[in-house]
Amino acid sequence: METLLTSAVAGLAAAGAYAILGVCAVFTYRLVAVVNFTGAAIGAAGTFLLIVLTEGGVPLWPAVLIGIAGGTLVGVLLGLILTFLFAGAGASTKAAVTVALLVGLIAIGLRLTGGQHPRVMPDLFPGSAFRLAGVEVTVAAVLTIGLALLFTVLADRFLNGTRMGLHLRALSERPMAAELLGVKVKLLSILVWGATGAFTTLALMIIAPQRSPNFMSLSMLVVPALAAALVGLFRSFWIALAGGILLGVVEGLVSGIDAVSQYRGAIPFLVILAVLLWSQRKARWDEAR
Repeated sequence: METLLTSAVAGLAAAGAYAILGVCAVFTYRLVAVVNFTGAAIGAAGTFLLIVLTEGGVPLWPAVLIGIAGGTLVGVLLGLILTFLFAGAGASTKAAVTVALLVGLIAIGLRLTGGQHPRVMPDLFPGSAFRLAGVEVTVAAVLTIGLALLFTVLADRFLNGTRMGLHLRALSERPMAAELLGVKVKLLSILVWGATGAFTTLALMIIAPQRSPNFMSLSMLVVPALAAALVGLFRSFWIALAGGILLGVVEGLVSGIDAVSQYRGAIPFLVILAVLLWSQRKARWDEAR
């Protein structure tokens, strides 16, 4: 029992990252109507910029700021592609474009970072924050969950309680009408991509020391991110937050069970499959009748 509790607590750092990435996926979808497969890869780009800078002798915190700026810039560049080249495309086409961009980012990232060999990632927030039921909870776990909660609150308040948030909702739901009413559609879209790039980069910087820090593994965190977003049906920030945290905890629990620990990477796929089947239950029931 104690081993399972330790494993569950160990999953909290990943849980916070999944929650942040999931909330960012919901944020992007609700504001620019794009299912974004590149979120984790954008964060990985900024994270590896940090690694390269620190390996070159740049002090840690200036390198962190430059890395976050780099992730933001990559997000903006991808936003420019989607905004200017595929503005009139449907949701499925835009999603396919982000898949293609993900493949391209991974190919470039692996080429520039030396393949799938793990690199040394500086631990931004080492040490233990407190003990929970006799188990050490790391500072990184507390920070990622806190950052996920902060981004969820900010996104929810911004979207529902500000004039710009109203404009962004109009951008997602009625982009042509919003543009006719004077809303700066393209600028706001690019700001959304930049903001999500910054948050995902910071999240991956925090959890990278606890994972295999190579570009491929960090980029593929998009799978649990989309699983968390799908739990919230790409609509609810709070459900996506809860889904990401629960997913990380369950993954930690499974990693503590020897018989199934090697299959823990399949958990996000099972969640995605379960949610999709559940969402189709009414159509299947009607068809069966």
